Amino acid sequence: MKMSDLIADMILDMFDEDTSSVQIQRNDLANRLGCVPSQINYVITSRFTPEAGYHIESRRGGGGYILITRADSKDHVIMALINSIGESIDERSARAHIYNLNYQGLIDSAAAKLMLSVLAESNFKGIDKEQAGAVRARILKQMLIAYTN
Repeated sequence: MKMSDLIADMILDMFDEDTSSVQIQRNDLANRLGCVPSQINYVITSRFTPEAGYHIESRRGGGGYILITRADSKDHVIMALINSIGESIDERSARAHIYNLNYQGLIDSAAAKLMLSVLAESNFKGIDKEQAGAVRARILKQMLIAYTN
């Protein structure tokens, strides 16, 4: 198992059904796992993202900590993703978001397949890349909003 998987698993194990927030000290966790603190940062910034349903708060300095809060509902996570998409998105990024939502169990496989087919690059042939990205972002946001309702 990779170190990043071990770190992520250890952090996930700190959550339970009654705990929506976990406070960790990066150096302490790094010492327990025998890794460098930057590996902890990497895992937190790559796996505990708003799109995955987490909010990160960091306090530096003497005895600083990292507070990881799990989103309280599926709709909250999806709305955070919608707000993070911006005005334009390429197919690769849209696919990554959809795969992640499906992996997290926030959208079902049928919805994921439908969204992927609608956002495919082949549907935007003959359209300027910039315009295609803007249209793709609006369509993705609308599909996610419809999924939450």
